[in-house]
Amino acid sequence: MLLFFPTTTAQTPPDHHYYNLIVQLPFTTSIEMRLHNCNTKGFTWNIHSEEERVGRIEDAHQVLDEMLERTVMKLTRNMRFHTSNLEDINTFGNWLLDIGEGKVEGLNDGETIIDIPDDLLINDSFDPIGSLIEFVYPSIVENAKKSNFFQERAILTPKNEVVQEINDRLLSLFPGDVKEYLSADSLCHSDYLHTNFDESLYSPDVLNGLKPPSLSLHRLVLKVGVPVMLLRNLDQKAGLCNGTRLLVLALGKRVVEAEIISGSNIGTRTFIPRMSLTPSDKRIPFKFKRRQFPLAVCFAMTINKSQGQSLSKVGLYVFTHGQLYVALSRVKSRDELKLLILDKEKKLTNKTCNVVFKEVFDRIE
Repeated sequence: MLLFFPTTTAQTPPDHHYYNLIVQLPFTTSIEMRLHNCNTKGFTWNIHSEEERVGRIEDAHQVLDEMLERTVMKLTRNMRFHTSNLEDINTFGNWLLDIGEGKVEGLNDGETIIDIPDDLLINDSFDPIGSLIEFVYPSIVENAKKSNFFQERAILTPKNEVVQEINDRLLSLFPGDVKEYLSADSLCHSDYLHTNFDESLYSPDVLNGLKPPSLSLHRLVLKVGVPVMLLRNLDQKAGLCNGTRLLVLALGKRVVEAEIISGSNIGTRTFIPRMSLTPSDKRIPFKFKRRQFPLAVCFAMTINKSQGQSLSKVGLYVFTHGQLYVALSRVKSRDELKLLILDKEKKLTNKTCNVVFKEVFDRIE
């Protein structure tokens, strides 16, 4: 980073302009500086003319470019792993790295079918989803009132349709009374694409049936004690961000009281109001708004939504899809991970597709 600003003193001639140019190096700790033979975080030049300022900026950019070109940061330790067995950590960690770098099953072009170890698989062919649920949420009725039960466990799957299926099934098993919230959906009249737009084609029933991934469902069904995920940024300082998981404490007519169970504000109680939200999905050829609580039940969540989460218990429902490394790397221990893999005929298998864009690693030595 380059910072420069004019400076003057009592001895500065009236026709001169002095500048300080501060070159901030991209290393922030003393350890990083020693590793790269750097004795300081930056250096300062005193500049006495506009021509010298331009020249020094060019010199500084060259220094920084050279440093960045020869600097390759490599991850050497997975901070998520929690186990006392160092050998298990190394074995599982190396397997994850090989998946992330596309090295499993030997050389390939970045997309290959790999075998998952048998001890990580769900093998119940009668009710595989039920077995996955029992692994991640054992004795859910008995554990429903434990405040920390849902903090670090989830079922991950690539598609929203499967997420909804699993959430509905778990919600039916969960004790307590159901509270149903229906959204108010309407077209955004100022955003019609043309003057001949036929509003009658998009009745409230049509709008209610739309399920953009960034919005709550038209029919939101909740119970007290159920884990939910926030779908909008409300207050980042208070930890209420898109993707924050909460536990429902009370269900009112106009607000939902909940407790944060993820992030740095765990234990904080908050109130979630209804909001008018407009999806940004370009596949919808018109604009509409939905007034609903920005919440979704999250016994299960998509792999995309799990990014940034650290989970102690993970069930992964895969059906020959990418995103394998992202999902597997959420977990803290190999023992707390199970995969349910179905092929195109919905039959159990131990094979899945691993997709890696290897050109990302071309310049890394």
